[in-house]
Amino acid sequence: MTKPAADHWPALPTNWDDTRQTLHLWTQIVGKTRLALSPMVNHWWQVPLYVTPRGLSTGSMPYAGGSCEVVFDFNQHCLRLHTSDGRSWELALKPRSVADFYRHYRALLREAGIHVKIWPVPVELEEATPFTKDEHHCSYDAAAVQQFWQVLLRADAVLNEFRGGFTGKCSPVHFFWGSFDLAVTRFSGRPAPPHPGGIPHLADWVTRESYSAEQSAAGWWPGGNGQAAAFYSYVYPGVPGLAEATIQPAEAFFSPEMGEFFLPYEAARTAPNPRQTVLDFLQSTYAAAADLSNWDRAALERH
Repeated sequence: MTKPAADHWPALPTNWDDTRQTLHLWTQIVGKTRLALSPMVNHWWQVPLYVTPRGLSTGSMPYAGGSCEVVFDFNQHCLRLHTSDGRSWELALKPRSVADFYRHYRALLREAGIHVKIWPVPVELEEATPFTKDEHHCSYDAAAVQQFWQVLLRADAVLNEFRGGFTGKCSPVHFFWGSFDLAVTRFSGRPAPPHPGGIPHLADWVTRESYSAEQSAAGWWPGGNGQAAAFYSYVYPGVPGLAEATIQPAEAFFSPEMGEFFLPYEAARTAPNPRQTVLDFLQSTYAAAADLSNWDRAALERH
């Protein structure tokens, strides 16, 4: 399969909803392993996955025998488990149910000597069929997944570039398996009021830890539930006047329902300069939120 050039932003695959939903659930299973093994970090920064030249990775995780890593390899379409004693295991990424993936993945962990307890139920989704019983999510279109990964690579690169302009507290660029999106978060240094919660199948105290400090977040989401893929940007807590702010590019908009700015991915990728278009969106929406929220931008940004 011919890979698109780095300056070409590919379209997302069409008719891949079944594959996207199945892959989302597979990433939750692997992500819950990282949640169980890794020590707590503020705002749950120890739980996401990371974009790599192969696909998505947990990064290094401690276990009784040393350290381990789980990688979704979207080039070879296999899940790889590596341990620090030099051993590796593989599980094919192919059409198989969530229940089948879960059974084989747990067997792979046991064979590696990694004993971990996870809650085998999806989070942040309206439907919460336990992994052990989910036989209806069973699609895997390898070409569509590779196309999705090519978009992830470009979104990850531009979000990391945006991250570099901030000298205050800032998260890495994370792939959150709960919401199935990339995100980077900047912080003002001030605490935030308790988040109201209400995210499906996620305890409110979990959400409150995520939003315990005042923040401006941005990221990329591949779409779903009838909504198109988009870059997004929001501030917590919300601030009056944000909807009237002047932002770039012209295709970007504020959603009163979501309380967020959005730039449709299709508008970004078909722009003459997709990278700069996305950077303009990220910077203009952050600046509007930071100014209205009275952030000390002179102390928090690189000059």
